[in-house]
Amino acid sequence: MNEKYTVTKPKLKILAINGSHHGDRGYTRFLIDLIFAGAKEAGGECEAITLAKLKLNRCLGCDTCQKEVSIPVDQQSFSPHCVWNGKDDGQTIFEKMAAADLIIYATPIHVFSMTALMKNFFDRFYAIGKSDDLQLSDAGLMFHFIDHRIVSKPFVALICCSNLEAETSKNAITYFHSFSRFMDAPLVGMLVRNGSALVGKGRDTHAEERFPRIRDVYAAYREAGRDLVHFSHIRRNTRRRANQEIVPVPMFDLLKRIPLRNVKLKFIERAQDFAERQGL
Repeated sequence: MNEKYTVTKPKLKILAINGSHHGDRGYTRFLIDLIFAGAKEAGGECEAITLAKLKLNRCLGCDTCQKEVSIPVDQQSFSPHCVWNGKDDGQTIFEKMAAADLIIYATPIHVFSMTALMKNFFDRFYAIGKSDDLQLSDAGLMFHFIDHRIVSKPFVALICCSNLEAETSKNAITYFHSFSRFMDAPLVGMLVRNGSALVGKGRDTHAEERFPRIRDVYAAYREAGRDLVHFSHIRRNTRRRANQEIVPVPMFDLLKRIPLRNVKLKFIERAQDFAERQGL
């Protein structure tokens, strides 16, 4: 008797690192959950780490972690010599990252950069490198030994902010591109969501009436989750929809780039009038 065997594809394990100070109550988590919803529909497995709920001490730069390790790297625990091992949640986070297939690094913008929570988390990567072991990254950059089990996972950068100017997110975007090249980590999606305050950071039930495009934005975030499971990256059209301007002004993206101060002042004046009429 011939038996049929079904080959089951392992579930894609997605781990989101949420760097928002608002934790699970913020817009960043709202957007993460939209991605998760789509990923789960496609058969993915999702988990979020909320840095605001954990204890993660700052790197002291003490170099204790850089001392000689007598056992092979693939047999040792993560950051074996970090002074904070067993005293905070750093080791647990690294273990979850190692077990994941894909990471979402998610952060709001605070004063033109990622949050202090997220940067503090990245600073702890020093303990999983070896600064005196010089190597070349896949991109040809001079760097040092890194623990590929943790830092080289394919990742999505999710950035959100209230300001509408592209300049606001530039530092964070540049950081993640550099991270990708130094860490041999494929950047499989860059999601930048501005205007969060305009839509009540996901809590405004009437936001879709005032900003109809936000409906397509949120649908694109769900599609992004499905893309990650099916294609291992977020497709270009999905990114375009997710990152689109939501302000109902024709050619608004072009308007933002016009260097005429008076034009922008007039727009700000009308935007404030609109906000007052809408009770924002």
